[in-house]
Amino acid sequence: MNPLIAAGGCLVLYFLGYRFYARLLAGRVFRLSADRKTPAHTERDDIDYIPTNRFVLFGHHYASITGLAPMLGPAVAVIWGWLPAMLWVVFGAVLVGCVHDFSALVLSMRARGLSIGKVAEGVIGTRAKALFLALIFFGVSLAMGVFVFIISVLFTIGEDFDVKNLAAATTSFPSAVLPSGFLMILAMAMGYLLYKRCFPLGKTTVVGFVLMLASVWLGTRYPTMGIDVESWPTRTGWTWILLAYAFVASVLPVWSLLQARDFLNSLLLYLGLGATYLGFFILGPTFSAPAVNLHPEGAPPLFPFVFIVVACGAASGFHALVSSGTTAKQIAKETDARFVAYGGMIGESLLGLIAVLACTAGFENPSEWHNAYRDWATIQAGLASKLGAFIGGSSRFIEALGVDKSLASSFIAVVVVSFALTTLDSATRLLRFNVSEIGESIRVKLLGNRYVATALAVSAICFFAFYKIDGKSAGLALWTLFGITNQLLAGLTLLVATLYLVQRGRNPFFTGVPAVFMLLSTLVGLLVKLVGFYQAKQYLLLAVGLTLLVVGLGIVVEGIRAFRRRESRDDDMIVFSKAS
Repeated sequence: MNPLIAAGGCLVLYFLGYRFYARLLAGRVFRLSADRKTPAHTERDDIDYIPTNRFVLFGHHYASITGLAPMLGPAVAVIWGWLPAMLWVVFGAVLVGCVHDFSALVLSMRARGLSIGKVAEGVIGTRAKALFLALIFFGVSLAMGVFVFIISVLFTIGEDFDVKNLAAATTSFPSAVLPSGFLMILAMAMGYLLYKRCFPLGKTTVVGFVLMLASVWLGTRYPTMGIDVESWPTRTGWTWILLAYAFVASVLPVWSLLQARDFLNSLLLYLGLGATYLGFFILGPTFSAPAVNLHPEGAPPLFPFVFIVVACGAASGFHALVSSGTTAKQIAKETDARFVAYGGMIGESLLGLIAVLACTAGFENPSEWHNAYRDWATIQAGLASKLGAFIGGSSRFIEALGVDKSLASSFIAVVVVSFALTTLDSATRLLRFNVSEIGESIRVKLLGNRYVATALAVSAICFFAFYKIDGKSAGLALWTLFGITNQLLAGLTLLVATLYLVQRGRNPFFTGVPAVFMLLSTLVGLLVKLVGFYQAKQYLLLAVGLTLLVVGLGIVVEGIRAFRRRESRDDDMIVFSKAS
């Protein structure tokens, strides 16, 4: 099939999903009301809870959910061909992922802006909450550990780095460091001007965005910022720098860094996506990858692993943490949820779709693609190189607009790194919330201190960032395990949403069918991986996998018990016990 026709059909499906399906969910299923006060008003503290303009909040939400995963997952999954990855990215988003994100946001709005773990307590019971909190802690720690590892590789100067030909790099993109650091400073300045000096949003945004683009150009002119190659931080050095940044970003008020940074990042991605799609349609490439490749050498089976490897971009449990962790605390009106959550997930899926296209139609010829995806071991050798495939393919599309190849490559690298960093700081904040909720559950008040909770969160991320198997980085093994954890969390979140609807006499079909699909496919994948961990004598991963299985099945059992109780609720709000 011609890639232009395939991509055009996907864009039509996105439009129909938002226009009709999202309206049905918002109006008839969850019955959103613009008059009902949200937690941003009822719990306002101007640190985490603050009413926010829906366009600014969309930028924060979009940037927070759109990290490395929607680029990295499809860049790996196309080993099974472009068709399975594309179908799951599009249909998975419209029918599963968007519904999941939207549901999580609505339920959290009706539960004082609390996390999906606490929401599970109000819908299912206290045991479900405890299991959810444990699953969330592990999943976020693992994912951010992988993110820190990959970003540190991208920032490190490797053998493929050539200051005279930046586009030749496959894993080394130090040119992204300068604009990434400048963006943090710029975001803090914008946050101060907008919230403390009441500067107009429009003018401040225009100036900030122009300065951000200028920093990208400067990054291509001074990729190492005048620092000698020998003095440039190593991968380990960048890992510690990133962990320190995550700590600081987590404890700052949301207005001082998070909101403005995410808003600017979202504008950067809008520009990047727009330019990449426009260049793609102008270039009119052909697929270098096969439509379906059922048995790649050494790879796990297509089913269910294509649904696990492609998590963000199609359906992701991590998004429930963003929806119920930061977004629900800032949304000004219930009716904004359709635009922010369902629309935000479509935006992320657009990135997943262009990743599929870049890693299948972005190669010059089939032999180049087969060399990059000849077997599973090639992918296992370096996840960063798969991001390099995405950067290379996207840069080729942008070149069709007449943009210099090195500038195009550096620009896409900045987009990749910026969103990885945004997800890192948002996720660390979410993990801090999670630790505090665990402390509340076990009655350890010290864990409610945001500095103590953040220190524990960063320590957990640190463990997975440095974790190795047989002396080598465990990137792909951890990524697959993250995918399983992530999709398990997505299925369980949809289960909570289904029970919420059942208790209020609403049609549970829209969340129930996706819940069953996600849980079945993920549990099958987990069982396959457990066998593999045992055969490879990877006993730590085996223990972790078995724990995930027990936790997941435990929540399902609690959900079934709650369903059998047939509790009926008249109020849309989720009520907790006095102890909560």
